[in-house]
Amino acid sequence: MPAMWNMGRYVRMELQSLMFLLPALFFYLSFFLFPTLSSSYYSLTDWDGITSQYIGLDNFREMLHDKMILTSFKNTALYTVGITTLQNLAGLLLSLILVKKFKGVNLMRTLFFMPYIFSTLLVGFVWGFILEPNIGVINNLLHAVHLGGLARGWLSEPQLARWMIVLVTVWQCVGYSMVIYIAGLQGVPKELYESGDLDGAIGFKRFYHITFPLIAPAFTINIMLCLIGNLQLFNQIYALTGGGPGYATESVATMIYRLGFGTGVRWGYGSALSVTLFLCIFTLTMILVTFLRKREVEM
Repeated sequence: MPAMWNMGRYVRMELQSLMFLLPALFFYLSFFLFPTLSSSYYSLTDWDGITSQYIGLDNFREMLHDKMILTSFKNTALYTVGITTLQNLAGLLLSLILVKKFKGVNLMRTLFFMPYIFSTLLVGFVWGFILEPNIGVINNLLHAVHLGGLARGWLSEPQLARWMIVLVTVWQCVGYSMVIYIAGLQGVPKELYESGDLDGAIGFKRFYHITFPLIAPAFTINIMLCLIGNLQLFNQIYALTGGGPGYATESVATMIYRLGFGTGVRWGYGSALSVTLFLCIFTLTMILVTFLRKREVEM
């Protein structure tokens, strides 16, 4: 009898514990798992939001010949590589400077991190006004210092607009990468630097042989966060260019939005594009995690 009573008590305790998981489980099933599975199904249909007709892989075949979709993938690749590279280089450089103790270091850290806490859409709209060709600060400032020849349509010239999106995103997010790198640098034992000084490891050698290997986990985290976030880049593009001029600055995420809520209601096609983006993110994430984790072990 005591054994049965203990067993019943154990089961009741487990059930009580599971009750705390139900709200989280409900939200997970309702807002993640079910939409993901339904999107996978609708990617195989011609769906206008009301009626759907099964068409197999036709949506995926159409994407291979759709110039706007192919352009959006090229732009997404540019944004991802450009932002990830510049954000991590700038974040690492700032962290190497601001990890040191000097007067005002906390204020400088705060100033660099502050843009990250603002709304991405708000930042995009503000920079849109700054880069506006007629009344924007940049062009007016260039004219004021007699450098009007350098004035440009920063958001109306396709190549420039793409790089403005990259630079604005880096400006807003570099502080986040900086904080992660500072946390990694603060974990490097000072004794290793002292030993390195005795062995002649100074300057770049000190960074390459001691610092960089020991902040490999921080580097991995930053690369993965940048990769996943930039492959889904939407807010900055929506606020700065709206995908224009034409479709020149569209990303995959903005094309998904345009297909569902823009020029035409093609939710089945948009679902196919979202599934493709998910598979790209999943595949690249798995490859990079494997490579970067292996690099951490080797270092």
